[in-house]
Amino acid sequence: MTPLFSLLLPLLLLPLVSAQVPHWGPCPEPAVQPAFSMKKFMGRWFEIAKLPAQFEKGKCIETNFSMKADQTIRVVSSEILKGELRTIEGTGVTEDLKNPAKLGISYSYVLPYSPYWILSTDYENSALIYSCTDVLRLFHMDFAWILGRTRTLPAATVNKAREIFTSSNIDVSRMVASRQQGCD
Repeated sequence: MTPLFSLLLPLLLLPLVSAQVPHWGPCPEPAVQPAFSMKKFMGRWFEIAKLPAQFEKGKCIETNFSMKADQTIRVVSSEILKGELRTIEGTGVTEDLKNPAKLGISYSYVLPYSPYWILSTDYENSALIYSCTDVLRLFHMDFAWILGRTRTLPAATVNKAREIFTSSNIDVSRMVASRQQGCD
């Protein structure tokens, strides 16, 4: 690859990822939840805050995780967009049995699994999720979510979550609160 092309390619790709958060260099490798229990993690989670994502534009975003008979995970995400409930179903897999907090999730049979790492959770109140994809090892796009078992979390919990992301070299300066009002 020529040096000029190496410099121009990221600039040409940026419009495609305008809502995402691109950063130079490879993805960080944050620590994930030790002794992670998939069984305890199952169930309904509400999005409390996120790094902007082009595929999430609505409000009342939530995801429900349930174990399937084949030990894959049924992932059903929903949002309200322009007054209409929209849902999408995907499949999650444990990518490394020695590290079960590192999941892969795909919402299409033709797309590869995207990283979905549980950095921290107490299973009953909140969870911190991180996903990152390298683009030609020149830059990466990442996503981060703070999830809750309820539609709101105390400010102290959200602030602690942001501190955990930051201490893991994940830039959450563009993180925004999710809209969870008027959902029921």
